[in-house]
Amino acid sequence: MGERFDGLGKGLVAFLRDLEKNNKREWFQKNKERYQECVQEPMLAFIRALAPKLERFAPHIVASDSKTGGSLMRIHRDVRFSKDKRPYNTHVSAQFRHERGKSVHAPGFYVRIDPKEVWLGTGIWQPDTPAVTKIRKRIAAKPAEWKKARDGKTFKTAFGELGGESLKRPPRGFDPEHAYVEDLKRKDFVAFRKLKPAQAAGPGFLDEAVKAYKASGPFMEFLCEALRLRY
Repeated sequence: MGERFDGLGKGLVAFLRDLEKNNKREWFQKNKERYQECVQEPMLAFIRALAPKLERFAPHIVASDSKTGGSLMRIHRDVRFSKDKRPYNTHVSAQFRHERGKSVHAPGFYVRIDPKEVWLGTGIWQPDTPAVTKIRKRIAAKPAEWKKARDGKTFKTAFGELGGESLKRPPRGFDPEHAYVEDLKRKDFVAFRKLKPAQAAGPGFLDEAVKAYKASGPFMEFLCEALRLRY
C-alpha cells in the first residue's frame, strides 16, 4: 500500500523563497525546525510513498528515506572549492539511484524543487569514461533499439527531447557519419520534465512523478542493458 502522501505542501516553496533572501547559517539555525517540518519531512514522506511504486516497475531503483546517505540530497552546499560561499542550496532535490549506483555509474531518477520550477529527471548524468563508452557502443550497434527507446511516444510525451551536455566532435573510434552521431556525442543521457511548484504542493504530485518515471522505462532499460545492469 505504501504511506499516504498528500503533496509537499506550500510551506516547502515558501521556506526556499525565504532561504534565498537569508542564505546565512544564523538564519538557518533559527529556522531549522521550520526546515524539518516544511521541507525535510514532506520530502521524506514523498520518498517513502514513492518506494513501493518504483518496486512495481523499476525494482532495482532505490528510494531510501534515510536521512543520511538516502535519496534526499543535502541542503548544505560544498563550498570548499567554490567562489560562491553561500552555505545552503535554495532548492531541494532527491536522487533515486540504481541499487548498483554506489559502485558503478548507473541510471536513475531525479526530482528537484525550487521556488520557480520543478524538474523530474531520468537517465544517467556525467557517466565515467567506461560507462559512457558502453552506452555509445550500444547505440552504434543497435540504432533501431536506440531510436525506439529515445523516440517512443509515451517517453517523448512525458519528457520531450534529451538534455545535458555533448562533445563538440564525435568521440574517437565512432563513425562520424553514423545516423545517431549527435547522440554518440552526448556526455549525459538525461531527460527532464518541467512542472510548476503548485503541482508539487498537491496530492497529485506522486502520481505525476510515477507516471513520468514509468514512461521512461524503455529509455532506462536501454541504458541499463548497455551497462549490463538489471532494470
